[in-house]
Amino acid sequence: MPIFERASASDIPALSELLSVLFTQEAEFKPDAAAQSKGLSIIISNPDLGVILVAREGSTILAMVNLLFTISTAIGERVALLEDMVVSPGARGSGIGSDLLNHAIDFARRSGVKRVTLLTDRENTSAQRFYSKHGFSGSTMVPLRLTLA
Repeated sequence: MPIFERASASDIPALSELLSVLFTQEAEFKPDAAAQSKGLSIIISNPDLGVILVAREGSTILAMVNLLFTISTAIGERVALLEDMVVSPGARGSGIGSDLLNHAIDFARRSGVKRVTLLTDRENTSAQRFYSKHGFSGSTMVPLRLTLA
């Protein structure tokens, strides 16, 4: 039976491997172990910025998700951006993704978060169905990015 908990610094290599799996599936991102490790380290060492939650069975991480925190001026409350939800290929179809997502939503609620937002690839209809099944709905907002080098 998996346990759900915060990731620690010692989990960074395994988390980076999971992110490589995710980033090979996404159109906009490419795996970069050094960048992934740096980002993971920043989040893990700064709990006010966010939290990385994992599903772990023994010493093996089966899935991960991170919540990044900010304040919405529209609602005047703490909100979260849900990022990097990924289940290891061998654990897919077992329900662990749903369990971890529910854990993350409960964690956000207990942390005073009033809204959770996420992005998924436009063509990834299976991910959109998954998140919709868990209460997420489409938005009229359009994401735009400006990369600052």
